[in-house]
Amino acid sequence: MTLADTCPPPSPAPPPADTFGLPCATGWPEIDAKGMIEVDLLMVHSLGITLAQMMENAGRALATLALRRYLGGTSAPRRVLVLAGSGGNGGGALVAARRLAGWGAEVSLVLAQAREAMRGVSALQMQILEQTGLWAGPLPEAAPDLIIDGLVGYSLRGAPRGRVAELIGWANASAAPVLALDVPTGFDAATGELHAPHIRADATLTLACPKRGMAAASHAVGALYLADISVPPGLFARLSTPLVVPRFDAGDLLRLG
Repeated sequence: MTLADTCPPPSPAPPPADTFGLPCATGWPEIDAKGMIEVDLLMVHSLGITLAQMMENAGRALATLALRRYLGGTSAPRRVLVLAGSGGNGGGALVAARRLAGWGAEVSLVLAQAREAMRGVSALQMQILEQTGLWAGPLPEAAPDLIIDGLVGYSLRGAPRGRVAELIGWANASAAPVLALDVPTGFDAATGELHAPHIRADATLTLACPKRGMAAASHAVGALYLADISVPPGLFARLSTPLVVPRFDAGDLLRLG
């Protein structure tokens, strides 16, 4: 057997990547809040993939993007502030907080509600964080290197108010870049509307599919990334408004725009 017989054929050129080495992708359809509710229900009740599993996938992807885009290139610990609401969006941000702390970041956590108001899987994520020694506290006096927005995701109904609105104002006034999970808080995934106030993100990591209206809200969304949270492509064909989606064959974290 000759050497040529044992060598694999040349591989196709890799897809183009952004400045941070994440593959660029096109062709992804948009989905609205109603569609994402259907996705979550099918994942849980038809496939047996739990919200906790999807939350872990989302939080790991968020932490990976934070590390790649904002926290690399230095041996000094980087300061990350995580703003977390009580729902699934907050739970994903808590997973990212745990991951980043494990990777050496100095993580601080601020909640948009009382600790005892947290329920379900998000409360479980908070309990896990506390068992690792990371507790919620007040807003820091010094600006962090990165703010993670996990206040409200696609479940937003109406303009943010109260503590959530206060934290949006604080984040927007900070010199630190904001990385939003799924949608910037204040973006209504049911209507595609940007409410006042809303987060002005430097980048947004959306989940499963980009949300309808995000392209028109690019000034608030920033650089748009997409994460695979383990939704099988065929599941989107089962929605009341079926979608045809590409596969995450270039990687589970993609740059869309």
